[in-house]
Amino acid sequence: MKHLILMRHAKSDWSMNLDDHARGLNKRGERSARALGDWLRAQEYLPDQVLCSDAHRTRQTLELLALEAETDFDPRLYLSAPETMLEVLRGATGDRVLMIAHNPGICALAEHLVDEAPAHDRFADYPTGATLVAEFDIDDWKKLRPGTGRALAFVVPRELT
Repeated sequence: MKHLILMRHAKSDWSMNLDDHARGLNKRGERSARALGDWLRAQEYLPDQVLCSDAHRTRQTLELLALEAETDFDPRLYLSAPETMLEVLRGATGDRVLMIAHNPGICALAEHLVDEAPAHDRFADYPTGATLVAEFDIDDWKKLRPGTGRALAFVVPRELT
């Protein structure tokens, strides 16, 4: 059994005139990332591997989650299409993988992977910090197929802060 934690980065800061890749989190995003880390620990959804976009806001989200896991910062996950995210995920080696990336790709990937969408009114737009936890009846990520995941949980930061 494999588990995927699919997270969109926390709320970013648009107040500074920075290149998109260099944008960090705003104060709300920082609070949200900490709350998401607390939630993951409380639910015992702790990753053993992290696949993270190399953008500053995804790195900062991961840092504020305060989780300990082998981490790969992958430039292919920056503003990527769901097909690229799936390709990266199929190369994962962990049993419980956290992927942190961006919309619209992450929303499309989440919808693509689960057999049934969680009963949550924000799943379709996947706001900043949105996190899906899904399980797959596979023993290797290379065997991952669309529509085979079972959603275990879905949360948005506003529910936690």
